[in-house]
Formats: sequence, structure tokens, C-alpha cells
Amino acid sequence: MSAMRCFSLLLLATSVLLSSCEVGPNYRRPDAALINANTAQGSFVGATNAAVSEELPPDAWWQLYDDPRLDEWVRDALASNTDLRKADANLARSRASVQEARALRQPSAAVTAGVQYAQLAGEQYLQPITPPVATYYDTELTVAYDLDLFGGIRRGIEAAQADDEAIAAARDLVRINVVAETLRAYADACGAGQQLTAAQKTLHIQTESLVLTDRLYHGGRATTLDIIRIRQLVDQQTGIIPPLEAARRNALFRMATLTGKPPAEYHRELESCDKTPRLLRPLPVGNGAELLRRRPDVREAERQLAAATASIGVQTAALYPDIVIAAPLGSLGAARDAYTSPTNFWGIGSLVRWQANQSATRARIAQAQASARLALANFDGVVLAALGDLEVALNNYAHDLAREDSSTQAVKDAEQALKYAERLEVGGRATSLTLVDAQRAYATAEQTLAQLETSISNDQIGIFLALGGGWDTTPEVRPQESASG
Repeated sequence: MSAMRCFSLLLLATSVLLSSCEVGPNYRRPDAALINANTAQGSFVGATNAAVSEELPPDAWWQLYDDPRLDEWVRDALASNTDLRKADANLARSRASVQEARALRQPSAAVTAGVQYAQLAGEQYLQPITPPVATYYDTELTVAYDLDLFGGIRRGIEAAQADDEAIAAARDLVRINVVAETLRAYADACGAGQQLTAAQKTLHIQTESLVLTDRLYHGGRATTLDIIRIRQLVDQQTGIIPPLEAARRNALFRMATLTGKPPAEYHRELESCDKTPRLLRPLPVGNGAELLRRRPDVREAERQLAAATASIGVQTAALYPDIVIAAPLGSLGAARDAYTSPTNFWGIGSLVRWQANQSATRARIAQAQASARLALANFDGVVLAALGDLEVALNNYAHDLAREDSSTQAVKDAEQALKYAERLEVGGRATSLTLVDAQRAYATAEQTLAQLETSISNDQIGIFLALGGGWDTTPEVRPQESASG
């Protein structure tokens, strides 16, 4: 029977053993994990509000705004954002690490070759002679295969795959944050523009009032104090405008860098935006089960738990012998006799490695088990945080909406009161203090409403961010290696 046939039969026999010899726990999601709780899988507390619905949110949730410019900005961000580029590179490195782990299951083949002109020592070969000075060569091919009888390599591959899936989830988490922050920068720029418009409108009213009061003063119907009071309001309102202009420009700078552009290339057309992006339809939020399936950080934590579980098997396999089968084939000797029968050699053998003192190995197993418990606690914590994020976002949204009607009415009432105060002052039936109070109330009501509408826009973005949308939830088809060989 030839050497290669013997080697093939030995590998075949080994494959039978591999199917039944694997140590360590097989991963399955723990029944006690909080993600399995009925209250985590059901409807949200905040879903009873008419402003939201239990329809499933789309992955590309920003398209609900029906704004082609916004779609383009998001595409730019997803293509050029530096954080996302780093995440993509990290994922590519992880994929290469998985390939490296899989390579351990393949036979290794090492080739060595060398030539030298030398005087060898006869005693080296236990011969009392002096070999001649000559040219010597050495060529060898060694094929080796680790039997992995107890699944240490396979558990390592399983851990590497789970780590890779966790890194892919982390990349998706970066993606949804990039999308949300791009929209938030857009909303902040337009919200600052909306507040700026309200402030400029109020300033215009106060400036006209100052001109009117000055006329009354020269007509003997107003005092110096009246002019000072009105001018004080004008000065205060003028001071409000620069911070709003700075906030708008800063938001545009942030939006440029998020889309991979220098701040100098910010979208100048947005300097005229004075209305925050907002959806007027009920927001689709789904339920807890859909949220937890969609959130990348939940998937990342679950895959980290799977990797930690596989690591227990990696360490447990070290309790048992590791057997490697090797087949060297080569030729060694004087160059003049190259590859003749006296210089050729071959063999088939095995190497057994086993650590008899297993104290350190058992300590590493205990570490791996503790790491798995830590990963489970982290998994539960991420689930709770995901559910909490959305409930808080829904609660803020509901209460801001509840304030909107009263704030809108407050602006109307303040505007009506201001007009009435102006007529009274012109008719000499009210002091400038009445007008000042009316103008201050109107300015406050306008600013409050503009800030509230900005908050509502950000609330909506916060809800979609908490929902975990913005990445393709279609499962990625990847080659898998069986954990059982």
C-alpha cells in the first residue's frame, strides 16, 4: 500500500472521529435572556399615542420626508463619512481574521530548500572521519494536518465568526448614527433659521415701535423713559440674532464633515432654510420584537455572547491531547548525488502535544466562563437600553406635541395683545410699559414656538435612531463552517 494511500485512509478515519468529539457548550440564546420576555417583545407603552402607529418602519426611514436633497445628502454621508470608512476597514480586517482561523483546519504545507559549500564534521554523524569539502543541498516538503479531535480549532472558528458578526453589527450601528446625525445637523440648521426668522420678525416690530415712540416723544406724548425702555428691548433682541446665526453656520459645518467634505464646502443654499424637516403622519414604530431584531447594538451584544460561549470550548479543548499527522518528503546530501536513492527520504508520523499540568488551562476555562456571564449581562443591558431609548423618545415626542397647540395659540394671543397695546399707546390710553410687556411676551412666545418645533423635528429623528433603522436588515448570506466538522 502506497504512503499517500495510507495517509488518505488515516484522514478518512480521523473525519469520523471529528464528528463526535467536540468539547464546550454549543451556543443557543439563553432562555433567561431578557430579550425573550413578553414585555420586551410586545407593544410599546408610548405606542398608544395617536402620533405613532405600530406599522413597521422602513429601513431607509429618511425617505419618509420625501426630500430628494435629503436623500442625496444621506447617500453622500454613507459613501464618504470617515467614521463609516473606518468601520468598513475594521470589518474587512475582521473578515480576514475569520479566513485565517478557517485556514487552521486545512493541511499545512511547508517547503524548505538550501544549498551550501561546506566542510561537514564527521563527529556530527558519530563517524570518526573527515568528510570532503563539497556542495551540499537540502530540500524538504512537509505536509501536516491537525486532527482537532476535541474541536479546539472549530470552536476558534466559531468564535471568530461570531466576533466578525459583532463587528458587522457595530458597523451598522455607525451607519445609523451617521444617517441620524446628518438629518439632525440639517434639522438644527433649519431650526436655527426658523428661530432666526422669528427673532428678526420681533426685532422688526420692536424697531418700528421705537420709531413710533420717538414720534410720540417729539409730539410731547411720550417720555424719555418710554424711549429707553423700547430701545432696551431692541438691543436685547439684536443680541439674540448672532448666536442663532452662529448655530446655523455650525450645524452646516457639521453636516459638511458628516458627508465627508471640508467645512468650507458646506451647503450654502441651506442658509435660507427656515423650516425644520418634519413628518405630519403618524410615525411607524412597530413593536418590541421588531425593534430588538433591527437594533444593531442588540445584535452585536448577542454575537459577543456567542463568541464568549465558543471561547469556553477553545479553552476546554486544551485539557486534551492535540494530535498532528505529518508526512515529510525530501532529499538531503552532496550535490553530486542529488536526488539519488541514498539522499532521498520520506515518512508518515504523528505528533502528540498535551499539557500534563492543567492548572493554568482550568484557570483559563474559568476566565472564559466568567466572560460568557459578563457577555450575557451586557446583552441584557443593551436590550434594556434599546427599549428604554425608544420609550423615552416616544414620551418626549408626545409631550412636545401636547405643548405645540398651546404654544401656537400663545403666539396668536401675544400678537393680538401687542397690536392692542400699540393702539392704546397711540391713543394715549396706555404707557410704554404696557407696550414693552406686550412686545416681550410676543418675542418670548415666538421664540418658544420656534424652539419647540425644532425639538419636535429632533424628537422624530431621535425616534428613528432609537428604532435602529438605516441599514439593510436583510440577512447577509455568508459561507458558514459547521461547528461539528
